Amino acid sequence: MILGLFLILIIYIGSIGMLIYGFSKVKKYQKTDLKPQTSFTIIVPFRNEAENLPKLLQSFSELNYPDDLFEVVLVDDNSKEKFQVSGFKFQVSLVDNIRISNSPKKDAISTAMQHVKTNWVITTDADCIVPENWLLTFDNYIQQNDVSMLAGAVTYKCENSFLDHFQQLDLTSLQGATIGSFGLQKAFMCNGANFAYKKSLFEKLNGFDGNNKIASGDDVFLLQKAASLFADKVHYLKSEEAIVVTKPTENWKSLFYQRVRWAAKTSSYQSGFGKVLGLIVFFGNLSFVVGFLFSVFAILPYPFFVMFAFLKFTVDFVLLYITNQFLTKNRIKSLLLSSLLYPFFSSTVALYSLFGSYEWKGRKFGK
Repeated sequence: MILGLFLILIIYIGSIGMLIYGFSKVKKYQKTDLKPQTSFTIIVPFRNEAENLPKLLQSFSELNYPDDLFEVVLVDDNSKEKFQVSGFKFQVSLVDNIRISNSPKKDAISTAMQHVKTNWVITTDADCIVPENWLLTFDNYIQQNDVSMLAGAVTYKCENSFLDHFQQLDLTSLQGATIGSFGLQKAFMCNGANFAYKKSLFEKLNGFDGNNKIASGDDVFLLQKAASLFADKVHYLKSEEAIVVTKPTENWKSLFYQRVRWAAKTSSYQSGFGKVLGLIVFFGNLSFVVGFLFSVFAILPYPFFVMFAFLKFTVDFVLLYITNQFLTKNRIKSLLLSSLLYPFFSSTVALYSLFGSYEWKGRKFGK
């Protein structure tokens, strides 16, 4: 038992260490004074977001970018109340989602694509706020690099609650793994709240063909298809001026279902690296849970579990720290308690995602 747990820990530490190395390989990007040239269509799928959409649209109106170089397509996925748009200098289109698959969000992006006239699209979510230099930073990078797909960072705007602190730690770990995988040239994960690509690339990849049966994954499956065919054209925009801010979930149930939705698509990854890393992280967290329970019942020596926990915590902390410094530059709050709870939460989510259903935007989805 001790040998097995120790072996898993060694593999886990090695894997997280690789991500830390990969993170350092992705250099920070600082925009220059290039004249804006890229035309963007911002796609925002939404469902019952009357409270959040005005804030997002206001952040669009404050963008440091010419109004004639971007337009917005809002895709209404059968909201209970119809949203009205008016009074903006930039062009805004409001269209209804055309459902053709089991994935509302993929359908929404495919629907929006029928209205896209620009070379580039960039997706975000209705509960987000974008920084003023968001498009300008993407544009500068695109002008300076031969790129067809560009992933950006996402962080939370947190209140002073343990739930928010826990979610920030979780998202920080995912962002660290995302950036690290790009640095290792094994990109397999991104966030659709800050994701840009050429319309022509979307068409070359036949959009979301091949994974329409999976409710989520509008971002990662498209990324993995692109990375497998055009790896040198898929980049990460590691810029503090392009970080999108979103809202954490409001309760533990919503958080659990959200993470189940994210985890449910792992088994369908096209990326072998992503699948293997997912398994390593799962067994690393599950081993922590097993080690804790066995030490409580005196099946394992207590000092062994303390050593196991310390080594795991140390390597996790390094990845969390460097990622958090990039995302927020704030101290990670509730770090110890969140780190102790996270393996239990993560293991439960992973096991439940294998067979359980989840709720999303008032709808129920199965595996």
